[in-house]
Amino acid sequence: MTDAPPAAAAQGKGLAKSAGALAGLKVIDLTRVLGGPYCTMILADHGAEVIKLEPPQGDETRDWGPPFHEGDASYFLGVNRNKRSVGLDLSKPAGREVLLRLLEGADVLIENFKPGSMEKWGLGYEEVLSRRFPRLIHCRVSGFGADGPLGGFPGYDAILQAMTGLMSINGTETSGPTRLGNPVVDLATGLYSAIAILMALHERERSGRGQFCDMTLHDCGMALLHPHAANYFLSGKRPVPTGNPHPNLVPYSKFRTRTCEIFIAAGNDPAFRRLCEFLGMPEVARDPRFATNGARVANRAALTEILERRFAGEDGHELTRRMLEAGLPAGPVLHVDEAMAAPHTAHREMVAEIGWYRALGTPIKLSRTPGGARSAPPRFNEHGREVLARHGFSEAEIEALARAGVVVERRRK
Repeated sequence: MTDAPPAAAAQGKGLAKSAGALAGLKVIDLTRVLGGPYCTMILADHGAEVIKLEPPQGDETRDWGPPFHEGDASYFLGVNRNKRSVGLDLSKPAGREVLLRLLEGADVLIENFKPGSMEKWGLGYEEVLSRRFPRLIHCRVSGFGADGPLGGFPGYDAILQAMTGLMSINGTETSGPTRLGNPVVDLATGLYSAIAILMALHERERSGRGQFCDMTLHDCGMALLHPHAANYFLSGKRPVPTGNPHPNLVPYSKFRTRTCEIFIAAGNDPAFRRLCEFLGMPEVARDPRFATNGARVANRAALTEILERRFAGEDGHELTRRMLEAGLPAGPVLHVDEAMAAPHTAHREMVAEIGWYRALGTPIKLSRTPGGARSAPPRFNEHGREVLARHGFSEAEIEALARAGVVVERRRK
């Protein structure tokens, strides 16, 4: 990696303004779809060199559209910026030899093959990689792990939302269990995997040794069940979907106004009293039915009716702005396009732009080593020859690998 961010001369928004906190970190990325690529984009946003080794067919999310840009789907473009792409056929022994050469000097290997695949190829962590590359951190992302009653089975976001209980607490009494609108298990697995890798890197500073990170959609989905699991452990009662209202706090829900829907949150009794004072109805806070959070939970319907009547004639945008200025948590319920166009979104650089490319920016804001967008997502094998040359492959070797179909220069459909 160079000292200056690759996008330093580019025009755009949400660009990296430094080499990044992870500059000098080399990541070999064998992942596809979402959890793994989301993890490696987080690392790449903050300066890690991420070499994305794609199978001959490419990352399948390149086809998950419309919409498309020059043949690549938005689904792929949203989580693969700042990476270099190499098409490599690991089913061939020569492809696995290329991988081993690329791993020289690498800090992290991340893959999401079916458990046992790397071992079948003679690339298992314990038997091969940890001995040949003792400082390497190997992160595997899988559905359920390699062992146990569900070990080795395939996992997909919605299936894990169903199996971990997340769907059962989303939705309403009438809708029943409902899939969350975004792939929350995949995204959480990417986040937890990035945390695991950074923990392992930190520990390596003391021990000098790498380790294996066993990350599963199952475990990461389970870890998102707060407070419903905590409620169950204490009460023994099965959590049920409550829709927008919070199961433990009232009022903490969505309400209709004249112009839009709003969400308000009163996290404790003093906050509720301040809310009632602000709304010009202090007597509601003194009503025994609503004086404490426990009482408000028990009398949720009655309080909701009172608040719905109070909000019905208000301009929700103007009202929530005044509430925020008064220190009361509230906000309008915005659509995605409205959220992208909001002034604070621009102020926080949460939309990144490089030429044609627009995507969500990095939420991690560091004072001395800020990260951000450096380059648009790569075309398939865009950097194949460049990456191999930088790793000591001669021009003749690269040509031979391309002719043999080991280095794949055009996607195989």
